[in-house]
Amino acid sequence: MNTIVSWLYANVVEASMTQTILAIALVSAIGLLFAKIKFGKVSLGVTFVFFVGISLAQMGVQVDQEIIAFIQSFGLVLFVYALGVEVGPSFFPSLRSKGLFFNLYALTMIILTYILVIVLHYLTDIPMPNMLGIMSGAVTNTPVLAAVQSTLRSIYPDNLQLLSDAAMATAVTYPLGVVGVILALICLSALKPKKEHKHTHDLKNAYIVEFQVLNPAVIDCTVQQLVQKIQKYIIISRIWRGEKEELIIPTSETKIGEGDHILVLCHEEDLEMLTLFFGKRDDRRDWNSNEIDWDKLDSYLNSKRVIITNPKINGVKISSLKLRNRFGINITRIDRAGIELLAEADLYLQLGDRLTIVGKAQALADATELLGNSIKTLYKPRLVSFFFGIFFGCLLGLIPLSLPFMSMPIRLGLAGGPIIVGILMGAFGPRLHISTYLTNSATQLIKQLGLVVYLAALGLSSGGNFLNTLLNGDGFLWLLIGFVVTLLPTLMTGWLCIRVFGHSYSETSGLLCGTMANPFALDYAEEQTQSQNVSVAYATVYPVAMFVRIITAQMVLLFFV
Repeated sequence: MNTIVSWLYANVVEASMTQTILAIALVSAIGLLFAKIKFGKVSLGVTFVFFVGISLAQMGVQVDQEIIAFIQSFGLVLFVYALGVEVGPSFFPSLRSKGLFFNLYALTMIILTYILVIVLHYLTDIPMPNMLGIMSGAVTNTPVLAAVQSTLRSIYPDNLQLLSDAAMATAVTYPLGVVGVILALICLSALKPKKEHKHTHDLKNAYIVEFQVLNPAVIDCTVQQLVQKIQKYIIISRIWRGEKEELIIPTSETKIGEGDHILVLCHEEDLEMLTLFFGKRDDRRDWNSNEIDWDKLDSYLNSKRVIITNPKINGVKISSLKLRNRFGINITRIDRAGIELLAEADLYLQLGDRLTIVGKAQALADATELLGNSIKTLYKPRLVSFFFGIFFGCLLGLIPLSLPFMSMPIRLGLAGGPIIVGILMGAFGPRLHISTYLTNSATQLIKQLGLVVYLAALGLSSGGNFLNTLLNGDGFLWLLIGFVVTLLPTLMTGWLCIRVFGHSYSETSGLLCGTMANPFALDYAEEQTQSQNVSVAYATVYPVAMFVRIITAQMVLLFFV
């Protein structure tokens, strides 16, 4: 019996490398079980892992500090780099057109948050590291806490108490951060018009519309001549001729006849100009409806969905492939990670892009052979570029950057460096013929694994004084300040979007949830509005907001320490 007790003490209780790994695994498993618990419609999700770690630390569980610090840092790097690669393809496109304005609203909300944090810092004399910890929990963004801790560690390598206090501030304010956004959305719902127009496709990259050709200047022009005349990115995917009895898949040499009905893929902001150019818009059918059966529509032809798996096509412009002239086919739709893109001539194709192509059977077979369409190829992870990306990301994080208004050089750290390189790899890797593709399940696994072990290590390393801080320290003050930081900027930005700029409640809800990186509030908003505008707006602002929060938190901290 004594032997068993001694063995248990040496391997399970006494701090060691193995014991630390056991503790991380146990905390992660229990936390993920609790993540399924919902209080009404609200859940803390994966953040339960953090609170389970705090609970075990509060119960006296000790771990090896060097090992736990490594696990925490490596988990953070995995999470932010995988996040960067995931959002990279949509990061720069989200800064175009209407997405630019949505991201400006998100930046306004972030600026309002920092103004409030700085004002409260001076009013309450709470140290800025703790204020940023409060903000991290209030905006439900643990990567911001990681960025703050990474910067603190580089400035004060021996002061672990600063790191612990910032983590405690996040733990105290996080639950009300989740609830606060939902309360703000409930308040903002009172501002929406009684009859709100549903702009289901306001933010889609590709808009589909039917025109009838009546303009004499267009008649007898070839498709190539039309595109040159109009100087806009459009794709004429189908032509109906003779009371729609004849369906034509056009090539660049196909001539447009009087009265032809043409199906055009374009940017929605160009609709008015295109209507004047072609003659008349035919609105009898909503071509953007999810209920359109494209396979039935193309029953007279052949339609095929093809996945880009040929490495030689990775990073190649659509125009360079000359698919229409070589094979006589049209690309009618491109799906990239769930986002529908317009098949513009200068769009760079990436591994994993799903193309819908229309044409004759033999032409489709020839084009498919060129594009790949071998799903098994995508199941092989591209780990070489993944680890090189992490290497260069960490290296970038170490470079000191001197700014004129900073008392000391700023380092992007393990949170800033990897996310920047991840975004650049996701956005521009294919153009440089670097294969960065990971299946969606692989990306989510890496992100979740990194975030879970980071939160578990964070809770175990800093949770020993949680109850004492909450009951005898500044815990309740932190709680109040965090709730104000959650509620006030959210309400102000929401009011601006709805009342001043006239955006719909559904778009505004998605924008606010994306800026706060709050998927739980997103679920609530989607259920209340029943509109896909919510998720589209969320995806539009999320990449930029996450990047800006991580970088600016470190800059604010360096300015005040």
